[in-house]
Amino acid sequence: MKKIAFYTLGCKVNQVETEQLKEEFIHRGYEIVGFADEADVYIINTCTVTHVSDRKSRAMVRRAARRPHALVAITGCMAQVAGEELAGIEGVDLIVNNLNKESMADIIEKLDPEQKRPVIINEVLNETRKLRPVLYSRQHRRTRAFVKIQDGCQSGCSYCIVPQARGPVRSKLPADILQEIKQLLSLGYREIVLTGIHTGFYGIDLKDWNLFHLLQMILAEAGGDYRIRLSSLEPLEVTPEIINLAAHDARMCRHFHIPLQSGSNKILKAMNRRYSREYYYDLLKTIAGSIPGAAFTADVMTGFPGEEERDFEDSYDLINSLPFMDLHVFPYSRRPGTRAASISPQIPPHEKQARSQKLLNLARQKHNDFVRSQVGQELTLLVEKQAETGEYIGLSDNYIEVGFNSPDDRRGEFVPIRIEGINAGRVEGSITDL
Repeated sequence: MKKIAFYTLGCKVNQVETEQLKEEFIHRGYEIVGFADEADVYIINTCTVTHVSDRKSRAMVRRAARRPHALVAITGCMAQVAGEELAGIEGVDLIVNNLNKESMADIIEKLDPEQKRPVIINEVLNETRKLRPVLYSRQHRRTRAFVKIQDGCQSGCSYCIVPQARGPVRSKLPADILQEIKQLLSLGYREIVLTGIHTGFYGIDLKDWNLFHLLQMILAEAGGDYRIRLSSLEPLEVTPEIINLAAHDARMCRHFHIPLQSGSNKILKAMNRRYSREYYYDLLKTIAGSIPGAAFTADVMTGFPGEEERDFEDSYDLINSLPFMDLHVFPYSRRPGTRAASISPQIPPHEKQARSQKLLNLARQKHNDFVRSQVGQELTLLVEKQAETGEYIGLSDNYIEVGFNSPDDRRGEFVPIRIEGINAGRVEGSITDL
């Protein structure tokens, strides 16, 4: 039995795609081992969204390439946009672009041992090609399952390399998504996370389909005791129909990850984001008024070229005025080939980091405020694990990780919990169905 190891960098979509690859290799008789273990094949699923992810991707490739007798294969977004650079790393055998990632098993097994290395697979994207469904035969370590419903993005944000790394939007057929979800529910998963590179664009390449219609179909036809969580949705894609559905169907998680990026209208325009700070404020207030207890998380960028102190203050003040539960804060990273790379002035790294730290401090305050607003509330947890202390840890539909004690093993179950408070940075609850 051949052994294969994986290392995944970057977003949830990359992680989902790695799980799909693992399933394919298991079907072919491979044993999955840790990346630090001896293996016959090492696959690095790279990311290129920032210069830091580039550096980490290269480091993991070099680490695998030190294994003298193993096949080292690279795929993912850095392989897509910087394949020639990666080809220059000694010991690399194969580079496969994102389009062909799902065919890695076939490609590896058909490699000609006499062929000059590295072999580069960089087929041009066929925009009519749909995503193929993936039917898992086993449950993975988590109680939540991720279903990739689309790939690609065509928004054209001025700072972003993703459209070049992922291509235009391609949606998975609705029937294939439903088949995947039913299979995952049959394996015992209780939460389905719908994800994609640009989830809210689902269906723009399909006739008479969009994300709302897909949600309606899933909720009507999937069957079973489960809940649906949406991954990132852009502000202009959180429609009144989706808000209303989440407000009236308890299977829809009350968690909205809506990227902000900046609270300055000047910077939003330079980013080509197509909404204003006023639109974003009104959207979150509308959702909060329609769905009590809704949790909001967001991506926020600091140090975009031309961001002055007053622009940063606009971001800080907007965030401070809204009921956020958490923030993903990151400094702008210059990406060659994007429009923002040539915008002046570029912000010094120390200033980007200082602004990031201010927002991270605010994010901690916002998180504590949100949890305190939930003290005394009864929430439904999906129990994910048992800690070394013996307490169980679960995730609420509104994205609070809660610890509680129980005489019974409740892993993989929905459990009603009353939020008691925060102790040493951990949210504590008490089970209410004993």
